[in-house]
Amino acid sequence: MTPQSFSADNTQTGTTTEIDVVGAQQLQQKGAQIIDVREPDEFATGHVKGATNIPLGQLTNRLKDIRTDETVLVICKGGNRGKAAQELLKQKNVADVRNVKGGMIAWQAAQFPIE
Repeated sequence: MTPQSFSADNTQTGTTTEIDVVGAQQLQQKGAQIIDVREPDEFATGHVKGATNIPLGQLTNRLKDIRTDETVLVICKGGNRGKAAQELLKQKNVADVRNVKGGMIAWQAAQFPIE
């Protein structure tokens, strides 16, 4: 899927492309990288299985940890920090970056696996 194409589980609000948790889980299963932009103490309380913790404030300094040539999903607690992370990553030329709508709150409500 190219950054310009959207399926039913994607919405575009302004310049932010959001994906719901069902679509995010499907993309993760296909190899998309999930970046959790919450602080380490929040990450430690439970996170998407396989997610990489890069707090929002460290994102610019840790670009080497992000696979910029593949789909990147950003997640936080409820979606706001994810939107900020998405905008920052787009400015750093990450072509296909999507914010997980509702963040970890929605992920846990859907009863998807966490660790």
